[in-house]
Amino acid sequence: MQINLISDTITKPTKGMLDAMMSAEVGDDVFKNDPSVNALEKKIADMFGREAALFFPSGTMANQTAIKLHTQPGEQLICDKYSHIFHYEGGGVSFNSGVSCKLVDGHRGMMTANQVKEAINPPDFYHSPLTSLVSIENTTNKGGGACWDFEELKAIREVCDRHQLKYHLDGARLWNALVAKNESALQYGALFDTISVCLSKGLGCPVGSVLVGSKEDMNKALRIRKVFGGNMRQAGYLAAAGIYALDNHMERLAIDHSRAKEISTVLQELPFIKEVAPTQTNIIIFELDERAMSMAAFMQKLKAHNIQIIDMGQGKLRMVTHLDYTQEMHEKLLEILVEL
Repeated sequence: MQINLISDTITKPTKGMLDAMMSAEVGDDVFKNDPSVNALEKKIADMFGREAALFFPSGTMANQTAIKLHTQPGEQLICDKYSHIFHYEGGGVSFNSGVSCKLVDGHRGMMTANQVKEAINPPDFYHSPLTSLVSIENTTNKGGGACWDFEELKAIREVCDRHQLKYHLDGARLWNALVAKNESALQYGALFDTISVCLSKGLGCPVGSVLVGSKEDMNKALRIRKVFGGNMRQAGYLAAAGIYALDNHMERLAIDHSRAKEISTVLQELPFIKEVAPTQTNIIIFELDERAMSMAAFMQKLKAHNIQIIDMGQGKLRMVTHLDYTQEMHEKLLEILVEL
């Protein structure tokens, strides 16, 4: 039995999703004539209470489009030091937009409104970059799937309003936060200028992310997507997967969360584990006590049992539960961990 916990991106479409994809009505989305893409965009825009949405082939492109949309070359955005846009998007902030990042030393990928306020460069001090955007990530990847306090997000919005800053949410795993905290997409739609959401992580789609915002911003984003090479033709086959996932895979995210918490509990009881980050959603990040077991030995033992996890660097390891991680796999993993 292969147990792959590297990421929630490794899932394959379910039979129901494949059936929806194969029966999708499609057209040419470059001309905005694909009915399935149009339906997906409207569905997600309505969920967030926003005017419009735009389908993208990847979350990175959706985030990079939002950054390009809200900034000018030479300006600066504020984000936490753990942010995906800084660590895992290939330097796109500087390459695509000519923008720098002011990194904030937050907690598990989450910064406070006061920290954001302190990170803003004085707008009349032309020696420093002009601050124009605040970007946050919910849930936080490097923070172990942590969910933001919504009141803190509202406080950051107030800081942005006072200083005329745009506010972007990298919501790659926002669906997990909504389920874990019983929050609504409408709450988030009312708070941010733009939101990116991913369909190919917890929801189990093969491809796709969506950017949400005002009609004016999405019209501008359409041009940026074209420049970035993100226009697709009969993309409705992929959009149909997204519609199916939103209708059928949202509530089951709670199963991923429950299994992740059970793994976290078992890890905390093992003598060779140094620390396990609090587990709120589907990501478990932990560190070994290398005096008791080296990372190389631990990874080799897992490999011998056909278990795959990922090294996050700086001594941190990560497991991610997902749609294709079954109860049988879960019970087997827990049994093997205890035996180690």
